[in-house]
Amino acid sequence: MFETSHLHPMIVHFLIALITIGFLADLLSIFLKKEHCLSKVGFYLMILGALSAVAAYLTGEFFTGEMTGAAGEVKENHELFAKIAMFVIGIASIIRIYLIIKKVEDGNLKWLVFALYAIAMISVGIAGFLGGTLVYNYMMPL
Repeated sequence: MFETSHLHPMIVHFLIALITIGFLADLLSIFLKKEHCLSKVGFYLMILGALSAVAAYLTGEFFTGEMTGAAGEVKENHELFAKIAMFVIGIASIIRIYLIIKKVEDGNLKWLVFALYAIAMISVGIAGFLGGTLVYNYMMPL
C-alpha cells in the first residue's frame, strides 16, 4: 500500500542526484572550456534540482511526523540544512536564468552562481546525512 510518508524520501533522492550531478557537470565544464554541453546539463539539472528542493521541503513539512528528544534535534538540523540548500539553489537558479536571458554567461556572476551551487550541494549532502541518521539511528520513517 502506498503511504504519503513515502513521498519525502522518494523526492529527496532525486534532489540529491540532480544537484550533485549538475554541480559535477558544471565543474567539468570549467575544465573542458570548449564543451558547452556540460554547462547546459548543469543548468537544466540546477533548475530541476531547485524545483525538487521545493517539492522535498513541502513533502517533508506536510507528510512526516513529529519527533522529540535527540531525534527531534537531529530533525531540526536536517530541516535547517534542507532550507539552506533550497534557498541557495533557488537564488543560484534565478541568477543563472538572468545571465542566460541577458547572454552574459561568461561574466563574473557565473562564479557567484558556481559558488552558490557548491554551497547548495554541500547543504544537500549534510541534510541527506542527517536524514539518513534519523532513519537508521533513530528508526524514524521520513
